Parts: sequence; C-alpha cells; structure tokens
Amino acid sequence: MEFRTTVKTGENRSWLHHSDSVVLLGSCFSDNMGGKMHGALINALVNPMGTLYNPMSIASGVQRLIECRPMAGQELFMQSGVWNSYDFHSRYSMPDKQVTLDRMNQRIELGHKTLRQAQLLTITLGTAIVYRLRSTGQVVANCHKVPQHEFERKMASVPEMAQVLDGMLTALHQFNPNLRIIFTVSPIRHIADGLDVNSLSKASLRVAIQNAIVSHQEYCDYFPAYEIMLDDLRDYRFYTSDMVHPSDVAVEYIWQAFQATYLDDRSALAVARCERVHKRLQHRPMSANRETVERFNNDTASVVRNLIKEYPYLSQNPELKDFIP
Repeated sequence: MEFRTTVKTGENRSWLHHSDSVVLLGSCFSDNMGGKMHGALINALVNPMGTLYNPMSIASGVQRLIECRPMAGQELFMQSGVWNSYDFHSRYSMPDKQVTLDRMNQRIELGHKTLRQAQLLTITLGTAIVYRLRSTGQVVANCHKVPQHEFERKMASVPEMAQVLDGMLTALHQFNPNLRIIFTVSPIRHIADGLDVNSLSKASLRVAIQNAIVSHQEYCDYFPAYEIMLDDLRDYRFYTSDMVHPSDVAVEYIWQAFQATYLDDRSALAVARCERVHKRLQHRPMSANRETVERFNNDTASVVRNLIKEYPYLSQNPELKDFIP
C-alpha cells in the first residue's frame, strides 16, 4: 500500500546536457535550482537582475536582456541610503550611483550574452501579486522599502499574465531559436496575505503558464515543482523552520526529479561525478600537518585534471580554473 502521492513528470525529454549553458530566472526557487546546477558544475547563470517574482517583472527583465538595454542614471532613485532600480533586486543597490549603474549594466551584458548562447532557460513564477508605481504605472520587481502608498497593489488576471508570457516566449524564440524554456511555479509559499490569497495566486500562475505555452509547445514545458512540494512532499518536515521555504532535503528531491525529467543518461552520470568533485572542492582538511594538507590538495588537483580530461568543456568552469596548468 502506498502512503504518498508521487507526482509523475512523464518520459525523460533529454532537454538538458551537462555541457549546456543554462539561464535561470525568477523567484528564490531559481536560486535553489541554480545552486544545484553549480554543484553539478553545470554552466548556469542565475538571476542576472536578482530575484524576480511576478510574470510582468520577469518579462520586462527578459526584454531588457534581449535588447541589452543598459540602465540609465535617471532610472535610479535614492532610498535608504543606496541607489536602487525598480527592475533590479536590492542586492545590486549601492551608496555610489556610478558603482550601482556599472554593476547593473555588467549583469545586463552578461545576461544578454549568456541568453544568446544558452540551450535552456528555466523561469520560476512566484506570485501573481503585482505592485504598480502610481506615478508612472510601472510594475516594479522590488519595492525597495518605498512607502506602500506609492504603489497600487493588485492580483494580475490570468489573461493579462498569459498575454505577457506569450509575448515573452515569442521574443525569446526570435532572439535564440535553439533555446528551450521550462516553466515552474515556485513551491515557496507567500503567506503574508494569507494562505487563501497564496492559493489563488499560485493557481492563477499555473493557468496563465498553461495558456501561454499552448502556442510554443515545441520548445516550452512545465515542470511541477510546486505540485511535488504540495502533494508528494506533503509534510512540514520538508520545510525549513519558517514553514515557508523548502528544506534542503526537499530541494534535493525536486532536483532529482528535474534530472530524471530533463537530463540525458550520459549527463546524469556526469552530474553524479561532478557533484562528488564539487563536494571535495568545498572540503578543507582539518589538519595542522602541512604534508597532510599538501597531499589532499595534490590528490584534489589530480581528480580535477582527470575530470577535465573526460569532460573537456569543464576547462571553462571558473571553479576549476585554479587546477588547470
């Protein structure tokens, strides 16, 4: 007798190869999956503009990356002692205006270049709630602690979101015809407004995605990360202490399901091997004996060289550059 509901993701699509370049955009769950890809030594760029949550802001960010349109000084504003952009996450906000512009524009250039060459893009939608700046009508990606009366808060409609996503997919396919796109709904719960609002928001996102990808099915897919968390991992032990974010065990489980759905067999073997090497790279020998430390480092260098010999494309991985003669 089965005491759990396993979410079926269908046959393996072999959409992701270990040598591919990947871009991940969207909510915090993109950071989770991006971390797993980095741990597998996959060439992955995660949220070049910072964490984004709603479909409108994600689509706007994608368009800026496609156009490689730099941030202009008049787009920044001072708040809480730093310069901010309504299109960027606060991690790029700095006290110096020029430094802020330079950091943001470097990320735009990197995002444009990587998206042009990428084979896979994952987009994780977090919420259908949008904040629109009253003075301009702009939907903002981050409020940056600006007083709430400056914004109009509403839940975007399904047709509105589907139209925006459809336009984004068309633009992406024209920009990079070889790009495959995987949507997910974030399993992270937005409970500040209540679980009822969170449920309505997630359901709206799921329907909007389905409506948007109908015309793009040859290069678009939906991965049920939200459904796996909600129905398969139906237990609070799979959440962190805030009861909102997935635990490390849950993230690993969803990552395994993602691999089973999209990685080809050879790449799955490469991922397993690279994850072991990555763990070794993170390890620091707890010994004061110089010879012991040197022996460990030499063994690690040998392991890395053998890995690159088998997978030559890993010679471009920044985590391995110190081991390349």
